[in-house]
Amino acid sequence: MYRRFFKRGLDFATSLLALIILSPVFIVVFILLVIANNGKAFFVQARPGKNETIFKIIKFKTMTDEKDANGKLLPDAERLTKVGNFVRKISLDEIPQLLNVLIGDMSLIGPRPLLVSYLPLYNERQKRRHLVRPGITGWAQVNGRNAISWQKKFEYDVWYVDNRSFLTDLKIFCLTFLKVLKRDDISSGTSATMEIFTGN
Repeated sequence: MYRRFFKRGLDFATSLLALIILSPVFIVVFILLVIANNGKAFFVQARPGKNETIFKIIKFKTMTDEKDANGKLLPDAERLTKVGNFVRKISLDEIPQLLNVLIGDMSLIGPRPLLVSYLPLYNERQKRRHLVRPGITGWAQVNGRNAISWQKKFEYDVWYVDNRSFLTDLKIFCLTFLKVLKRDDISSGTSATMEIFTGN
């Protein structure tokens, strides 16, 4: 019952309320990032959602578009602005995704939406992460986020697909707040964000 009917309604109501409450923060972060990123406050990118349907994810832009002499983007650590680094540390860059939740592309809780280019790289079990709407936070995020391996992350994602419930979502929601307060697992051991997934 919760999976089929209540989860979507709860997502809509909660994300709408959160957007209203966080609107002053939204405006301040927007202005700061416009200044830091030469007028660009938002990062919009195609991501696969439920049943691998492609949608546009919206996040606050925490990195510049600086490139090297060959036209290739510089490493994440070099493009991460001071404002962007602060925004990422307390997860404010995720706020615009509440709009994705309102639209219905995403859920508050679910496997994180990854790059479209990863789709051909998943094995059959890993593909099951796309049987549900992707989330702003999820079981993998509260169990290591960027500090765990891709394989472990996908194991957590599939576990969530098979075990999702109101109590599971409530647990993830509460643990997410603790993670944000402690600023845990924001980066991997070798990157400012997370290494590219290259397959199994």
